Amino acid sequence: MSSHLKTVSAAGLLVTLGIIFGDIGTSPLYVFQTLLQEGGTINEALVLGSISCIAWTLTLQTTFKYIFITLQADNRGEGGIFSLYALVRRYGKWLAIPAIIGAGTLLADGIITPPISVTSAIEGLNNVPALAAAFVPGSRLILGIVIGIMLLLFFFQQFGTKVVGSSFGPVMLLWFIMIGTLGTLQIMHYPQIFKALNPYYGYRLLVDHPKGFWLLGAVFLCTTGAEALYSDLGHCGRKNIQVSWIFVKTTLLLCYMGQGAWVLLQPAHTNFNGINPFYQIVPNPHLFMIPCVALATLATIIASQALISGSFTLISEAVSMNFWPRITIKYPSNIRGQIYIPSINWILCFGCIAVSLYFRTSEAMTAAYGFSITIAMLMTTILMYYFMRFVKHWPIWLVTIILCVFLCVEFSFFVANAVKILKRLFFLVFEFGLIFTMYVWYKARKINNRFLHFVDLKDQIPLLTALSNDQSIAKYSSQLIYLTKANNSKQIEEKIMYSIRSRSPKRADTYWFIHIDTTDEPYTMEYSVDVIEPGKIIRVDFRLGFRIQPRVNVLYRKVVEDMVSRGELDITSKYDSLNKFKIVADFRFVIIEKFLSYNNLFSLKEGFILNSYFAIKKFALSEAKTFGLDTSDTQIEKIPLVVKPASFNIKRVDPFSGEAIH
Repeated sequence: MSSHLKTVSAAGLLVTLGIIFGDIGTSPLYVFQTLLQEGGTINEALVLGSISCIAWTLTLQTTFKYIFITLQADNRGEGGIFSLYALVRRYGKWLAIPAIIGAGTLLADGIITPPISVTSAIEGLNNVPALAAAFVPGSRLILGIVIGIMLLLFFFQQFGTKVVGSSFGPVMLLWFIMIGTLGTLQIMHYPQIFKALNPYYGYRLLVDHPKGFWLLGAVFLCTTGAEALYSDLGHCGRKNIQVSWIFVKTTLLLCYMGQGAWVLLQPAHTNFNGINPFYQIVPNPHLFMIPCVALATLATIIASQALISGSFTLISEAVSMNFWPRITIKYPSNIRGQIYIPSINWILCFGCIAVSLYFRTSEAMTAAYGFSITIAMLMTTILMYYFMRFVKHWPIWLVTIILCVFLCVEFSFFVANAVKILKRLFFLVFEFGLIFTMYVWYKARKINNRFLHFVDLKDQIPLLTALSNDQSIAKYSSQLIYLTKANNSKQIEEKIMYSIRSRSPKRADTYWFIHIDTTDEPYTMEYSVDVIEPGKIIRVDFRLGFRIQPRVNVLYRKVVEDMVSRGELDITSKYDSLNKFKIVADFRFVIIEKFLSYNNLFSLKEGFILNSYFAIKKFALSEAKTFGLDTSDTQIEKIPLVVKPASFNIKRVDPFSGEAIH
């Protein structure tokens, strides 16, 4: 994380507004409108109760759970459900399940955040008298503008969220000032609206209103961005998020209360169908409506940005923790938390466009929005219990109270949102696909790791030396290089030794073992050399910054050149004819890849998981591409993965009599 984001600063707060609070910040565009549409008869009890529920949801869920508690669960500055899982996984193997479900549901519901936010903003042009006829919600014109904006937004991702934050931070500041001001102007005409901050009115709404409990599905929309807020922790830092939230929450409450005040100031029996109170509180529509819509559009782009950057963080962590196949990850800036994942970017882009075409209006989208995020929040709560209890060592009575409060609130939201499931069948394939991929990859890697064994490299020195000197074996390569996962320089994978000694033994003049560590600094480029057996066995450890592409082919050659210049290594060919002319020896990399052996007797579950794993693996980056190895000097060696070898009871019979031989 950049140093200026670790402490509170004006620049840090501005960037935070531009990256973190877009989703929550634009919720006033559609939350209160949805409550009016679903609430039936509009009266003081409905308005005060709705705003009370919104205010206390923002307090309990966003402020207390995420801003105050969950942001403490940072993993080296990074946030998100996988960072939280990394902190607590030692306390239960089963905790991988809520982590996978939470990540999958958050990403799946994420494809509706950009469409609902941008569409609700553009539909505001319907409130401009001169444009009302053209900008009808659901029209081709609005859809075209929304899709165009989203295409530009996803194209913009490759330049990094640092650029986005710097560009949109000031715009977001203007947005919050504007919605706070608009709300204040209405509150001045109806100051009694402050009564809505009393939780009593929210309680009465849930108890007395015919649809009271089910209105929680609409209330929940005001806090949907909280989970993405946690995922974006690595982009801005905890302190900047916590300080800026004070300002953000104040303006949000002022805006919601301003909308409520405007509704209560209208004549009795006013028909609010098709009316968005957010745009109704804009004074002088002829003069201010278009600037308001323009600012709302920019703010909703930022709402989308919060989700997209959070999705990148989640997938990046999933890759590093073996929940997701290896894919291309780029770092557009020098800040560790800011990344760009092309494949995920365009999958989200396609999903967002499909959602826009399917639902067409923001009102239709709200009817399907929020269900999965309630599941993601419940999964975070489960993991947070272990964090508070075992990492923070809070007293059991305090943790139990906190857990009960959040489970009660979030389960209520879950039940209220459950009615949306039939309206969101569109998302289920995407949602199940994400969860299935993560689950299969995680379980299969666990099975794989059972067969990853290390041996003491010192014990292998006599064998490797003897093999290197054995003139009866044809030389495989002068310099033979393997990539090793062994963090300890004194160990080596058993499968590498099997590759060298078994089947057709690989005789070489020198055996090289290369290990790569990735650092949190962007441009670290260091290496160390451990000459285990002079002229025969050498280990090289690279320490590379996260922005450095691990082009092992190029880096290795640089190491060799450096060692030759220091007189530590002679790479002249050992063949007499070539040595006489000072010809450089040949080099060869060996990459070991596993395939699923037919010699397995699986249970139905294991067979399904492993077959699915190897099917998914075909779409992932190969190790050769991941480490930048040229195909001309790289040998891909396939070895079978035998999990449960098949065994047969077979008896020998006499070929003449057919009787068994005893």
